[in-house]
Amino acid sequence: MELINPIIAFIIALATFAILLYKHVGIGSSLSLAALLLGLLATGPAQTLQALLETLRDYDALTVIFASFAIMLLSQIYKETSLINVLTNSISRLIRNSKVILGLIPAVIGLMPVAGGALMSAPMVDEEAEKLKLNRVKKTYVNLWFRHTIFPIYPVSSLLILTATLTHTSMFSIIYRQIPVVIGMIVIGYLIGLWKAKPTKDKEETLRTISRRDDLTKFLFSFSPMLFIIILVAAFEVNVAISAFVGVFFLILISKPKNETLTKIFKKWSVYEVTLAAFGAFFFRNTIKSSGLSEIISGMLFQGNFDEALLLIFLPMVLAFLIGSPSGGIAISVPILSEILDFTAKSTSLLFMSAYLGYLGAPTHLCLAFTAEYFKSSLSEIYKYLVPSLILSMILTFFVYLFIPA
Repeated sequence: MELINPIIAFIIALATFAILLYKHVGIGSSLSLAALLLGLLATGPAQTLQALLETLRDYDALTVIFASFAIMLLSQIYKETSLINVLTNSISRLIRNSKVILGLIPAVIGLMPVAGGALMSAPMVDEEAEKLKLNRVKKTYVNLWFRHTIFPIYPVSSLLILTATLTHTSMFSIIYRQIPVVIGMIVIGYLIGLWKAKPTKDKEETLRTISRRDDLTKFLFSFSPMLFIIILVAAFEVNVAISAFVGVFFLILISKPKNETLTKIFKKWSVYEVTLAAFGAFFFRNTIKSSGLSEIISGMLFQGNFDEALLLIFLPMVLAFLIGSPSGGIAISVPILSEILDFTAKSTSLLFMSAYLGYLGAPTHLCLAFTAEYFKSSLSEIYKYLVPSLILSMILTFFVYLFIPA
């Protein structure tokens, strides 16, 4: 098999990846096939097989792959047993403020990393937003924006786990730097989506008749598996994959799903698609390295004297926007940038947020597409609120990069 220039092979692989996503092929399958194509075109079958075996022997890669699988099981069990409804309903009854509820419900649903998951919170947001007289575009924006405020600081986020592992950076040092950004995103969402809305008071009487103690018990009961995982990872530094599987086992114990329900979950391709995405990210990284592409591109960037911050912002942001995948943007960016800079919590946080915000505004972003369809809003209408929010969030991210010590 005749090999071709790694740059050309990379462009072909990237174009193939984008086409597959456009054709609604899953992110995991698309990323893995693109990595395979890059390897075959640039290095040949033998070296591609070597990159594949290296991925399967890599402890970090296996940790992220199994953690992604467990997290997807967790989210599907929550959904199929309706325990997620117990969680969100208990929150809505515990809190009297409709604006707070509108921020919390999408964020809580966002704890489940399901593609297009904003569609799950849309009906609840729609019902609560009616009490504030929000129009359909504001409803779309609120549901989309607040769903995505939690991920940059959520230790069980597969994207955060992937980023920390690829860059060999402490996940909690990244989270620490992103707390101010998340607070800022919440404030931005409130000012743009909820500030001028005036809640009605018809909910007060209903709330007085409901036992708050009962609702608090339901909340703690339904949230306990996720809390258990976070405690294992943060307080006891248990391997994130092991922690996630322990959380799944705990969730099964308290939710008591039927055998048919578990069988249905294990038959869902979406569970394996996200797992495959984690594998594909590491496989892509290894094929990029084995092809010499990272050295070629990093050499070109180095000769161009590009500022480090600009590279950390624009490379992952543009890639994530174009391919509609933050994990894809990060998986491609890390091996390229690692040749010209050493990743720290400071640089990794900027990389993560740039890819994340680029993806958040991508028209191929499933949450954006599904929410817009549900509320019958056009992308141009949504972008009036979304683009300023993304710009402000990126500015805040850059300020954190500049002024919070490494």
